[in-house]
Amino acid sequence: MYYVYLLKSLIDGKYYVGHTDNLKQRLERHNKGFVVATRDRRPLVLLGEEYFNFRSEARFREYTLKNNTNERIKFYRKIDKNFIK
Repeated sequence: MYYVYLLKSLIDGKYYVGHTDNLKQRLERHNKGFVVATRDRRPLVLLGEEYFNFRSEARFREYTLKNNTNERIKFYRKIDKNFIK
């Protein structure tokens, strides 16, 4: 199973979207500073995730969220009820 996940920084309140096949391990790597994109924004909390059977589906969803503002806003609102644009 593959996941597209949404993290939120407790430092600056910014969001991060990624995909993985091991959600627990990936969150750990983010919070230990092994992920360059989120290293300076730790700690991060997992707000939610979507599940996919194939990696290609998860990668496409991640790509869509990172490149389509409307889809990204819908995803943020679905997962984080406090999201305000």
